[in-house]
Amino acid sequence: MKTLKLLAPFLFSVFIITNSYAQMKPKNADEVIRQATAEAAKTNKNIFVISHASWCIWCHRMDTAMNDKTINLFFDKNYVIKHLTMDESKDKRNLENPGAAALRTKYYGDQQGIPYWFILDKKGKLLADSRLHSDDGEVTGNNVGCPVKPDEVDYFIDVLKKTSALTNAQLEMIRKRFLKIGE
Repeated sequence: MKTLKLLAPFLFSVFIITNSYAQMKPKNADEVIRQATAEAAKTNKNIFVISHASWCIWCHRMDTAMNDKTINLFFDKNYVIKHLTMDESKDKRNLENPGAAALRTKYYGDQQGIPYWFILDKKGKLLADSRLHSDDGEVTGNNVGCPVKPDEVDYFIDVLKKTSALTNAQLEMIRKRFLKIGE
């Protein structure tokens, strides 16, 4: 009994530390998508997935634009937005979502840089991705990543129009905000 009293604080500490570590460890990419799909089904939204890394300035610029107070609500009302961390430097691999690179490959982004984004419907079906496509769906170019050039922003707006309930006025506000990045 005395041994149990002495071990109890130690075992409790081990439990707390282990539990804390488990909470800090990034979720598996498949689990992120599973949870996003469940949320999207409940809220009747599509899923906007962004592949990124902590060192990627274009990833930060895209996040900054999407989180701009003038347009953030438009994205939040239309999409369940999820980030998958990958391509980290050796000393930051612990930030990566396990399976994120495989998921990017599944959605045709393995030969693309980051940010690479794709949009899924509430059942997990691919609706669009950040590779330039023609009107008939054929891939015509590389990853637009964080769109800043007029043709990239046009493509981005076209994708948003097809995958959301955004109004023309809201799309125009998003267009202006993303074009600002390239100025």
